[in-house]
Amino acid sequence: MHDRTANLLGAASLAVTDLLLGATTAAAATGPSGMAALIALSRAPGLSATELGRRIGLTQSASTRMVDSLETRGLVERRESIGKWVAVHPTEEGRRVAWAVLTTRDDRVAGLLSSLDDDERDTLAGLLEKLLVAAYDEKPDTFYLCRLCDRDSCGDGKATHCPVGAADLEARANADDV
Repeated sequence: MHDRTANLLGAASLAVTDLLLGATTAAAATGPSGMAALIALSRAPGLSATELGRRIGLTQSASTRMVDSLETRGLVERRESIGKWVAVHPTEEGRRVAWAVLTTRDDRVAGLLSSLDDDERDTLAGLLEKLLVAAYDEKPDTFYLCRLCDRDSCGDGKATHCPVGAADLEARANADDV
């Protein structure tokens, strides 16, 4: 028999994902990869399509197709860079859509959390921090894990209140010690 907690977490994860993706894809009029790309580019304009794909979990060819689609819609533009390297930048409309996605996500999450009192929210926050550290241990890639996050709210790169960022800082510090 399956563990009750695992079943509850699986069901809750899927329900929250469905609610968030439904609201954010409507706000962006693009899929999850397109949203993640726009958010990544709004924070780090000028990535190559390959690096952008790596950060959001797409192959190089899938990333190129996604950038083609976003470019056709006027959300990103390619600019020549060094040599044959082409940098992808969000357009003003692309930055607006990224902001709309983050705002919609925040509003939807706030609505879900409003069913909890302050103590329950604090308890949930502590548990989610542990789960996110475990997720980082499974896949130590902050760009991928945080692809739909407002990374500017995480910290300054030296200190953070994000458990994924903190796990990454600790891992990098431990690697430097070796």
